[in-house]
Amino acid sequence: MQTTDKLECIEKNAIVNGIRLTYFERGMAYRGVKPTLLFVHATGFHARVWDKIINALGDFHSISIDQRGHGRSEKRKTQHWNEVITDTREIIEQLDLNNIIAIGHSMGAHALIGAAPHAEHRFLKIIAIDPVIPEEAAFIDETSSPFNSTEEHPTAKRRNEFDSAEEMAERLKPKGSFGLFDPEMLMDYCRHGLLPNEKGKGYVLACPPHIEASVYMSSRSNHDIYDAVRSLSLPVLILRAKEPAMDRNVMDFSSSPTWPKLVSEFRNGREIYFADKTHFLPMEIPEEITRIIATEI
Repeated sequence: MQTTDKLECIEKNAIVNGIRLTYFERGMAYRGVKPTLLFVHATGFHARVWDKIINALGDFHSISIDQRGHGRSEKRKTQHWNEVITDTREIIEQLDLNNIIAIGHSMGAHALIGAAPHAEHRFLKIIAIDPVIPEEAAFIDETSSPFNSTEEHPTAKRRNEFDSAEEMAERLKPKGSFGLFDPEMLMDYCRHGLLPNEKGKGYVLACPPHIEASVYMSSRSNHDIYDAVRSLSLPVLILRAKEPAMDRNVMDFSSSPTWPKLVSEFRNGREIYFADKTHFLPMEIPEEITRIIATEI
């Protein structure tokens, strides 16, 4: 693992499925010389949440993507999780990425697993950090949701306006798992997770609450993910957080939403289990996640 100076981070855009997606590229001099590291974030986060990990890994070509509706990308709702899969697949094709070691967290890992079978020759392996793939029976009713609209979802009601990234961080620390985040990871989440408020003072969330809610409401829409899981021959390493209680609320991310037996569905799967960590593994233990990635590359 390198500890060299930070590589320049260049913001770029691509039109993918009619939507402008932003991505951040580093280490272009290493493209084709070393593997390309492709990072895809979780629901509600953004490409720059990976900064600490990418910088610690050192001299590699890397791409980190703002998924639709997130970060600097165009603000569009997610109606079906196949959309984030096709977005991921298309940006890989557009950028002509090869020798990919793909690292995804939560929805980002789900998207990579779904995208890889369509271009498996481009991938070397996938590191899927708690990829939110439940047991297959959970997909029986694709439209099941206790809410009639995204506006009714609890996530849509979260605070959207802040005076600064520092204020956002201070307000989040006492809530949920945020208090367990590595301080630098939390500040990167807040610093790059805000955009200037076009309708007033201060800043608003880069992933608007109603868009984040749309992702959660469609989270059981992609039954086809199991076709992807079973078709992949490339190595897949799952990093799974602690198992949930039997009565886990679907929005409780203090534990893992990933089916414990998922690893056995892959042809070439391995798993590292973190029995005392939350779903937010990259934010909670970035040094350990970096060490694992460095070992795999």
